[in-house]
Amino acid sequence: MVKASKSTRVLISLPEKFLSEIDLLADEEQRSRSELIREALRNYIRQHEADSYKSQIIE
Repeated sequence: MVKASKSTRVLISLPEKFLSEIDLLADEEQRSRSELIREALRNYIRQHEADSYKSQIIE
């Protein structure tokens, strides 16, 4: 059995135009704004970790 992780709400401020773009994309992909933002942050973290790893190899 997989245990679900606890979620915590985070309040952020975004420009209205940016939020509109996020909502349009979420709508197109038939998922929630939260799901879209979570995935974007996961991808950002993965990319950051990969870049960090690459720079350690180069050094």
